[in-house]
Amino acid sequence: MKKTKITAVRNIGIIAHIDAGKTTVTERILFYSGRSHKLGEVHDGEAVMDWMPDEQERGITITSAVTTCPWKDIEIHLIDTPGHVDFTIEVERSLRVLDGAVGVFSAVEGVEPQSETVWRQADKYHVPKIAFLNKMDRIGADFYGTVAMMRAKLNANPLVLQLPLGMGEDFQGVIDLIRMQQIRWDDASLGTVFTTGDIPATMADRVAEYRDTLIETVAGEDDELMEAYVSEAPIDAGQLVAAIRRATIRLKLVPVLCGAALRNKGIQPLLDAVAHFLPSPADIPPAKGVHPQTGEITECPPRDASPLAALIFKVSMMEGRKLCFVRVYSGRLQAGSEVYNSTLKRKEKPARLLRMHANKRDRIEEAGAGSIVGVVGLKDSSTGDTLCTPEHPVLLEKIETYEPVISIAVEPKTHSDQERMDEVLEKFTAEDPTLRVRRDEDTGQTILSGMGELHLDIIISRMQREFNTSVNVGKPQVMYRETIAARAEATAVFDREIAGQRQSAEVALSVAPLARGAGVTFGSAMPVDALPAPLLEAIRKGAVESLGSGPLSGYPAVDVGITLTAARLKDTLSTELAFTVAASMACKEALARANPFMLEPIMAAEVLVPDAFLGDVIGDLNSRNGKIESVEHKLGVQVIAVEVPLSRMFGYSTALRSATQGRGTFSMHFARFDRS
Repeated sequence: MKKTKITAVRNIGIIAHIDAGKTTVTERILFYSGRSHKLGEVHDGEAVMDWMPDEQERGITITSAVTTCPWKDIEIHLIDTPGHVDFTIEVERSLRVLDGAVGVFSAVEGVEPQSETVWRQADKYHVPKIAFLNKMDRIGADFYGTVAMMRAKLNANPLVLQLPLGMGEDFQGVIDLIRMQQIRWDDASLGTVFTTGDIPATMADRVAEYRDTLIETVAGEDDELMEAYVSEAPIDAGQLVAAIRRATIRLKLVPVLCGAALRNKGIQPLLDAVAHFLPSPADIPPAKGVHPQTGEITECPPRDASPLAALIFKVSMMEGRKLCFVRVYSGRLQAGSEVYNSTLKRKEKPARLLRMHANKRDRIEEAGAGSIVGVVGLKDSSTGDTLCTPEHPVLLEKIETYEPVISIAVEPKTHSDQERMDEVLEKFTAEDPTLRVRRDEDTGQTILSGMGELHLDIIISRMQREFNTSVNVGKPQVMYRETIAARAEATAVFDREIAGQRQSAEVALSVAPLARGAGVTFGSAMPVDALPAPLLEAIRKGAVESLGSGPLSGYPAVDVGITLTAARLKDTLSTELAFTVAASMACKEALARANPFMLEPIMAAEVLVPDAFLGDVIGDLNSRNGKIESVEHKLGVQVIAVEVPLSRMFGYSTALRSATQGRGTFSMHFARFDRS
């Protein structure tokens, strides 16, 4: 296979809110670039990039899919990412390794909530972007309103490169403001044929206005163009394209194009824009890592001759085999050649390298700098690990993950399901860093935690579809605790014949409440030599173990101080067993007299919400017995710190999204047990 120059490579992602048309845009890109020979439609379940059965059934993207396609003399490595907030980790880890992004917006709905989220993620990784305003053929499409929303909601500097020829049912094509021509697509040819022509007289004034604004805006961000603009020298299309490219790569401008992907209009100019304005791996600053031993900053220049530095950004189980998706930042990755995983500090051997096309793949022998490939044969490596050479070890920045916000309990339906369930869940957690599995020691339940109801619903569905493993699903039981409010004393006598031997003991002790989180303490008020050490240990064991089941509902008792006040021995009849049982009896009786009450798990939560919804969200948290700790303003959102009982937080993920039009997010962790 002929090697593509690194300057001709574009690593891009398609990002957007759910149902803005990302996958349809991607399918058109594959069709017009010749990568696929049939238009796959999302609504028919035939989209190439939505290959999972759950994606085809639901008409949404669940997992980011990688493909490669040619466009003129450019090689595009493209990742189609999910738009639903439950799968935001897929966007996060894709943007971590991409050089550019195409933000797709519905011209009807404008900038939607998840659009803001993915845009912020792209900003975090300093990813240059271009915008494609889709669905221009739909009733209610508003090109100019959507551009204004981009400016207001995304804090972006949109640069309009095209104007629509009509909107809604009247949409016919676009006006190219760089080359000052109109472009119309031929419906009969599925958009493969398009014609250019003169600008309609009815739009001449508006086009002239936007052309002037275009040149002024670019000149304001590019010194080379500013010189020509100030001297009033003629500015041709080539100069303008070069200047826009420089400003886009420096994150100063966001080129804006428009079209209707479902009607096969606007995709070829979008591909040209990807080639012209988004960077190659050579156009962006080299990736930086640290030396694992010295901590010294190491640059990884995008050259094949440099030492290997590659990042595993995704792990997937395909046909039962582990497939790692890798971005090669520098050097060459070769099939069969040993590499060093600097994260795990061990060597691995890639068995095969694959050029991916959704769930299909072509085998290749090596991948150079700037490549995104699939790797089979990495046994222990996982998401976020760095691959390098032992001679030049480097650790690249790991991929941030999100804490799960919702949990369910799962149990196998049959014995055969039991054998498979643990193995299947282990595979899923290897794939998805936002999915957590733990076993609740108190209830024996297997608890599955994820980013939302849809996220967990997909996992349960995949267990059945892909691994033929059926489970029953229920809410996990909230584990309460018990404690006491007062001091109390009790005496217990144990006198019984066991296995032909009489055993007798008498124990008196007191219990007292301790501070929250203090746990359980045991002490003796008796003289040091009053009891042999084995008997004192037997009393301690019996008293402490009795706290495993409290007097109210059988939950463990906590924050209790136990003091031994008296113990009576009866010569040979006093055994360790007798003292253990007597201490347990005395402690249980004392607890029942000490005004016991319930404690529930209190969670520390952080809720991010846009200003407009702050009052509603705080009101809802108050209704859940939440205690607001602080409210701070950060980057266009309000951050609410709150403590709230876990029992009141089931279903909160859905409630928050409903109250904030999908724009609110939250995370929480256990704080302590306390009264609600």
